[in-house]
Amino acid sequence: MSCLFTEYLLNRYGFRMGRPIRTRRQATLASLAAELGVSRTTVSNAYNRPDQLSPELRRRVLETARRLGYPGPDPVARSLRTRKAGAVGLLLTENLSYAFRDPAAVGVLEGLALACEDAGVGLHLVPASPGHEDVAAVHRAGVDGFVVYSVPDDDPHLAAVLQRPVPTVIIDQPRIDGVDRVGPDDAAAVANIANHLVELGHRQIGVLCMRLARERNDGFVTLERQSNAHFHVQRLRLEALAAAFSLAGVDWANVPVVERFDHTVDEGASAARQLLDANPQVTALICTSDILALGALAEAERRGLHVPGDLTVTGFDGIAEAERIGLTTVHQPVLEKGKAAGKLLLGASERVTPKIITLPTELRVGRTSGPPRTAEERWFGP
Repeated sequence: MSCLFTEYLLNRYGFRMGRPIRTRRQATLASLAAELGVSRTTVSNAYNRPDQLSPELRRRVLETARRLGYPGPDPVARSLRTRKAGAVGLLLTENLSYAFRDPAAVGVLEGLALACEDAGVGLHLVPASPGHEDVAAVHRAGVDGFVVYSVPDDDPHLAAVLQRPVPTVIIDQPRIDGVDRVGPDDAAAVANIANHLVELGHRQIGVLCMRLARERNDGFVTLERQSNAHFHVQRLRLEALAAAFSLAGVDWANVPVVERFDHTVDEGASAARQLLDANPQVTALICTSDILALGALAEAERRGLHVPGDLTVTGFDGIAEAERIGLTTVHQPVLEKGKAAGKLLLGASERVTPKIITLPTELRVGRTSGPPRTAEERWFGP
């Protein structure tokens, strides 16, 4: 090889054939400590426990680390050493976009994120799309505990979470003995809606509910499906409605209940259309969520029905849009729900017995509920 060609290789690629140029080794925690003349614990504290160092010493450690190219402690090695991942897992059996689209879910997610921020830990979303049986995402999740958000009692992802040797907190559902849970008193909250409608004089009612099981059903619901619902919240709300209206002389077996698998305004509208087409005598639609109620209001407008003159509509959740339009609904503190679940999970190591946190709800009577029209008013009214 000619000297000119060798010189070209050296200048072009930075090495001499057969004799690579030595490159600087990446700094390590030990070499950084030696450079500073401090212990490795001191360097580690500059990153992981800054309160243990004076501001001046921490600044000197970080500046020297930047100068030497030290990237900081290896988080994987740290998790192996401390057996802590530094993150909370949120399991929701919905598509990932649901957590950022559904108003109630957004509030819960924000509250949980705030609790994680306060504790200095991360948040790892573990979405499990409906119908998917693969629980590998649960097994792979590097988290110190799980918050399970509103899943059916027979969901395989829930079973996988409970098999992990980490603490678990459930938001809303299911109710499992021995497991921490945060949520409202659904039965009492829905009873308040029922009593409000009974006092107004409604007896011809219909119900729009969210999904009752993992198997899709977009239609009328039998009594058997209601009583065997795997989504405990929906089951409790239907049972509370049945009890309250039975006391008012309404035979629950004759009350039409329509279920929707997907939770969207459009599905609420189609559910209302299906129920009212088959039961035009209904004077009040009770929806187990505000999203379904917004759809029901859209369908009422499409049909030319006056709300509440021709049709009363109620919801549940108290989302911002529902409050803006004056929907009669039950308000629940969704942000506080997420925050309480996070705090409960992060403090689980300090307790030996499970804890149940019941959040307050409030019936907010708006512009969408009123007394039913009489037969004469329906015939001669505007």
